[in-house]
Amino acid sequence: MAIPVLLLLLLFADIATATFKICAFNIKSFGEAKASNRKVMSILVKILSRCDISAIQEVRDLKGEAIPALVKEINRYDSSHSYVHLESKRLGKNSYKEQLVFIYRADMVKITDFYQYVEDRPDHPEAFAREPFIVRFHSPKTGEKDFALISHHTCPREAAKEINKLLLVMLEVKSRWRMENIMLLGDLNASCSYLTMDQWKEIQIRSGSYFHWLIGDKEDTTVRQKTHCAYDRIVVYGEDFFKAIIPASAKPFNFKKKLGLSEEEVIISLISLLCVNILTMCVAGGLLTVYCQ
Repeated sequence: MAIPVLLLLLLFADIATATFKICAFNIKSFGEAKASNRKVMSILVKILSRCDISAIQEVRDLKGEAIPALVKEINRYDSSHSYVHLESKRLGKNSYKEQLVFIYRADMVKITDFYQYVEDRPDHPEAFAREPFIVRFHSPKTGEKDFALISHHTCPREAAKEINKLLLVMLEVKSRWRMENIMLLGDLNASCSYLTMDQWKEIQIRSGSYFHWLIGDKEDTTVRQKTHCAYDRIVVYGEDFFKAIIPASAKPFNFKKKLGLSEEEVIISLISLLCVNILTMCVAGGLLTVYCQ
């Protein structure tokens, strides 16, 4: 299993004097216990209130109460926006189940469609331990008004096989919705011992000219100083969408400093789940912005 992380991937777009942010992160085993932990909730609320859209992985909310409680606290903390959420079904091939969740500002962006990917092609064997969750958004505030986000959390021991299968997922989204503004984001376990050099050579979305990996292999998206792995990634499909992003603007952003947290506080107080790294992307063109912060 990858080191627990809470990775934020921020996509900044200019909205007059404001910015539009898309975030994604892995909250390890977020459920009733963590929702009842005031310190955990306080930090999560401060993070999520920065984002117009948040794609959350590894939610384990058996009673279905933890995410609504989190959204309620976000709305209490930030009354300038209206936050709502959309959950996937519980995903997993055995007794271990997770959910993928989107929390977003209803006054800034709307969901126009969504679906859970289904592996039903006889010519392609099943690869996913948990199928990707795909959501189509429309925002009147951005230049590129329609875009699709694919949230996914790979099984570490099957990372290579799952990442390779994501080609079919992205192409299906393109065909289904007739669009090319597609972003894959999440904890792909795409680094270190989970993906060898030989396996990388077989990854189809790695070599295709229309697929752009915005987080390099040498980046560190983990919480521990002794670990240096680019587990979490952003992959953009489509030239227009890619050109909207300022070159080399995707980078880890350490928000331990923003919240004044030590590594020990992150690991101990947050039960090894809070990642201190934010991947920040400034965008231009259709999604204009002039700065990253």
